[in-house]
Amino acid sequence: MALDLEEQEQLAELNAWWKQYGSLIVAAITAAALTFAAWQGWRWYERSQAAQAGALFDTLGRAAQAGDAKALRDASGALLENYPRTLYASMGALTAARFYFDRNDLKSAKAQLQWVLEHARLDDFRDLARLRLAAVLLDEKAYDEALKLLDEKHGAAFDAQYAAAKGDVLVAKNQAEQARAAYRLALDKAGSANTAFRESVRMRLEALGG
Repeated sequence: MALDLEEQEQLAELNAWWKQYGSLIVAAITAAALTFAAWQGWRWYERSQAAQAGALFDTLGRAAQAGDAKALRDASGALLENYPRTLYASMGALTAARFYFDRNDLKSAKAQLQWVLEHARLDDFRDLARLRLAAVLLDEKAYDEALKLLDEKHGAAFDAQYAAAKGDVLVAKNQAEQARAAYRLALDKAGSANTAFRESVRMRLEALGG
């Protein structure tokens, strides 16, 4: 069937438009398809990484409960080396740090906590690592270093714990008045629901004369 003049003009315009923009459209569609495929591939990769990291974290946790230092060290090393961007890595380092601290291996505990400070993806993990590192420094009698750490910026949710830890360091430095002020601040910042923490701080405050 012959095309009328109007249809011929429309077809000619369409052909001209396609010649001008067709290659760009094909390129855009191809790029979008490649982007979608890459995104799907990345999601699969991250899920795979998380699953493998989770398995190592489980192994690490069971080793900590069993007191198996070698198994914990192996799992922790593999977790931090191969899956450093996962949340499991930070949780594993914190777990390992507690394990070492409880066994008076302060050097290993500090190394795990320092790793969290340098690599953790969440501020909460860094705040917790800083708090625990201050406890290690207190045990090492590095009081000024511990206080400097506790004076660093941290999330409001940790205000009470940081103030209480600062009080502990000041007690060790025989600065009773400053310690009392820190403990009072800890009680002021502590939520009413955290009764065990409040009671612990209250007892430390009373030991200093209130």
